[in-house]
Amino acid sequence: MYTGLLHLHNTLRWVILILLLVALFRHLGGMNKKRLVNAGDQKVDLFLMIAAHTTFLVGLYQWIVGPWGLKLIQSSGMGEVMKNSAYRFFAIEHLTGMLIAIVLITIGRGKVKRAVDASAHKKAFWFFLIALLIILVSVPWPFREGIARPLFPGMH
Repeated sequence: MYTGLLHLHNTLRWVILILLLVALFRHLGGMNKKRLVNAGDQKVDLFLMIAAHTTFLVGLYQWIVGPWGLKLIQSSGMGEVMKNSAYRFFAIEHLTGMLIAIVLITIGRGKVKRAVDASAHKKAFWFFLIALLIILVSVPWPFREGIARPLFPGMH
């Protein structure tokens, strides 16, 4: 079950990144044309928020029951986890970074949902852009030594 959830978590990462890029381009276009937020923008933002929250819940479950989160902290102690960069990444940094990014996505989605003028595009764009940057830093990309994970489930 853990492996299946890990694959789901990995796959949903791509869904979030694609939806985040689509949302960024839609809101960037809305800023330039000064158009009001439309239903298409709101649907993309809603699906983005749902995917982000679902991924976070799957990841939180993995953090609690898997070997790289709570169990690692309990067995090694917080001091040892903080000394080891790979342990620290999975036990602390990844979780914290993703939580911040999801909060920003949720706030950006809220700005669009309550939009009364075109300025909501600008607000949502900046929240989503900062969330994207945090996500890119918090993902264990294959080129990151010590914490690397495959780009897609099942790849090694």
